[in-house]
Amino acid sequence: MSNWPRVELGQLLTKSADWIDISPEACYREVTVRLWGKGVVARGEVSGSDIAASSRLRVRSGQFILSRIDARNGALGVVPPALDGAVVSSDFPAYTLNTERLLPEFLGWLCRTAGFVDQCRAASEGTTNRVRLKEHRFLACMIPLPPLAEQRRIVAKIDALAAKMGELHELWTAVEYDERRLLLASYHQIAESGRRLPMAEVAPLVRRPVKISMDQVYPELGIRSFGKGTFHKPGLAAADLGTKRLFRIEPGDLLFNIVFAWEGAVAVARAQDSGRFGSHRFLTCVPKPELALPGFLCFHFLTEGGLADLLAASPGGAGRNRTLGIKALESIQVPVPCIDKQRWFHSLQTKVQEMRALRAKAGEELEALLPSLLDRAFAGEL
Repeated sequence: MSNWPRVELGQLLTKSADWIDISPEACYREVTVRLWGKGVVARGEVSGSDIAASSRLRVRSGQFILSRIDARNGALGVVPPALDGAVVSSDFPAYTLNTERLLPEFLGWLCRTAGFVDQCRAASEGTTNRVRLKEHRFLACMIPLPPLAEQRRIVAKIDALAAKMGELHELWTAVEYDERRLLLASYHQIAESGRRLPMAEVAPLVRRPVKISMDQVYPELGIRSFGKGTFHKPGLAAADLGTKRLFRIEPGDLLFNIVFAWEGAVAVARAQDSGRFGSHRFLTCVPKPELALPGFLCFHFLTEGGLADLLAASPGGAGRNRTLGIKALESIQVPVPCIDKQRWFHSLQTKVQEMRALRAKAGEELEALLPSLLDRAFAGEL
């Protein structure tokens, strides 16, 4: 543990009162603060005529701001140089630092620690929907305050590690882009070598209606948009189903959420999805094994051409008014290359998915590393 003195925030922060009058003819940059230490970010640009208040608080680079409502959830941070002069509402008090004692960069990292957020949570009170940070209690919070030279050393070490983590994430993003290009090129190579048949012949719709038993709970399955796969919903008691119809889902089913199929709510049911159920809004298609693999068809429907076919088969307006028609889906012509080529493509997909899973696990470990480093740094152990 460090022997640094602990100092009240009220001795280090001065509340800003830099309020400016809003002109209806002018444009203003707005900022907000993201949850869980994700920092101060641009909210966008807005015309003064669209701002209901007659004045707004102007923030400056290096100031500390927080959300009265969500400081208890880590919505706090230091204003970056790029957002100097932007405005916030009265729900975001801003504080100028005494930089002769406290560096903005030091506070920027310190406020992301669990201990700092815990203090903000303790300084908040109110009912469930009206919890607010009490500023006098916040300013009474104590923080460790090493000398400026030590603050600079700590910030430099954390910045260096954060930069390396950023570089790694950029590299992973580039790798994922290259993987997607590889899969698309491979898909087009084999798709163009085969014939096209309607979905009704390749992967007909299969319904497995469930007879509801009043003493049972039915775990549901969900499908994320943009090709992000399936997820598990909580179980529904029979008494809560009302008129809702359920259908059993089996691993290997090609699934479509008829409301959002046009934006990529298409997936293949996994082994861990066994025993789950979907409503009438889910269409389950079962590919004929001699003609197609579910993973290949799913990839096809997530390509530009596949999504265009789903959009055309989903008449109506925007959002929930666009519903995939069963007959329209059955009529969509899909590529059917020889099954051996599809198996080769499936093996390539599997390798890519395995690499992505490894990166995801490494990413989780990296995300856990930074909080651990921050705890050590502000305990004087770095």
